[in-house]
Amino acid sequence: MPRYIAFCLFLFCSTWASGQIRLPNVLSSNMVLQRNATVQLWGWASPGEKIKVFIPWSNTTDSVVTTRDATWNLSVKTPAAGGPYTITLQSRNIIRLENVLIGEVWVCSGQSNMEWSGNHGLKDIKAELPVCADANIRFFQIPKTTAAYPQDDCPAKWTACDSTTLKSFSAVGYFFGRQLKKELNVPIGLINTSWGGTPAEVWTPAPEVENDPVLKEAATKLSPSSGWPHTPGNTYNAMIAPLTRFRIAGAIWYQGESNTGTAGTYTKLLTTMIGSWRKTWQQDFPFYLVQIAPFRYGPGTLKGALLREAQTAVLTYPRTGMTVITDLVDDTTNIHPQNKHDVGARLANLALADTYGKQGIIYRYPLYEKMEKKDGRIIVYFSHAEDGLKIRGDKATAFFIAGADRQFVPADVKVDGNKVIVSAKGVKQPEAVRFGFGNSEIGNLFSKSGLPAGPFRTDHWEEQ
Repeated sequence: MPRYIAFCLFLFCSTWASGQIRLPNVLSSNMVLQRNATVQLWGWASPGEKIKVFIPWSNTTDSVVTTRDATWNLSVKTPAAGGPYTITLQSRNIIRLENVLIGEVWVCSGQSNMEWSGNHGLKDIKAELPVCADANIRFFQIPKTTAAYPQDDCPAKWTACDSTTLKSFSAVGYFFGRQLKKELNVPIGLINTSWGGTPAEVWTPAPEVENDPVLKEAATKLSPSSGWPHTPGNTYNAMIAPLTRFRIAGAIWYQGESNTGTAGTYTKLLTTMIGSWRKTWQQDFPFYLVQIAPFRYGPGTLKGALLREAQTAVLTYPRTGMTVITDLVDDTTNIHPQNKHDVGARLANLALADTYGKQGIIYRYPLYEKMEKKDGRIIVYFSHAEDGLKIRGDKATAFFIAGADRQFVPADVKVDGNKVIVSAKGVKQPEAVRFGFGNSEIGNLFSKSGLPAGPFRTDHWEEQ
């Protein structure tokens, strides 16, 4: 009899446990929910289970019944900002999500320059540690994980920003979020889902790559490494898919170094990735990227320049933006520039102006618009240089000009308002101008407001 009773108790407890409410880790205490939005609360329980949810900011109780697939979903409207709140879910068990804030939520993704943190010896993070504690900045740090198929959960938790949690969090993400918090005066939630060395293919759903002949062929040219995945979709499945029901404000992206070998298809790849994320999230959110920094990739190739050109071309895709960081590099032999503070700040300025409509913020870098050949010179016109251009230093650097022979030589440069007049004594009939168009070229042309001009070329001559 005792064994029979024990067996019955086991069955009872198992049945009871199987009926309990379960939540994905992204829905947990200390989280930040997107403000002024309809957000989703979801999870699992036994089919037919009625779940009551108390929403504290509206002082209401909603209910939902679990489907035959043992899943449930509840749509909830959030207020302008605030907290902390406690959301209570009740069925056979009770779950209390405590210390919940309402604010702005951003995804931070990419490869090592997004991943880089205080654990990598960054001086600007070391200086932040004694003063960084802020209960209104929250981190959701997703560990490096892969999966063959899209997952519905990930092993992470929400934490408040302090000297311990900041050490391992994205420096770019932190400085981006810190500035948003300062300027918007609302809580900020940052989701770091990045992995050093990863090509963009692994962050893109596999079918999007495999069903496109151009992208599929380019993916076969990736160089496998023992340090990071290269199979299309593998990090998307494990590190992006679990988030796609969680409402966000937008995404920032710092990646590209691992795709320099296939720069010719990168524009298509990244816009495909952006579109697939937005489709799965069911949100047309803004997507802001960092143009990769100058770096000595080796002689005989312009793959770094070509990748930066491909990133610039992404800007024709809706609701995208980019920041240029050529002036933030002090060592072109280091693929990880140490200045992450200003990278995050420039991304924040982009978001503050473009997403949040803040006025008076300098965020657009001078961008090549068109050229005109006249009297043995080439006149280069720029957009986003309404206040004029300037050379920082005594003489312009990284400008080159060529004739029909396609032999580029250093150019003489004169700035005239938002135009640049380029010439060279040995080039009587110029055909093309290039600025900063090299792996490690660093130019010194800036807007008068202080942002560097983006690297460009006026030609379309084939390069390797």
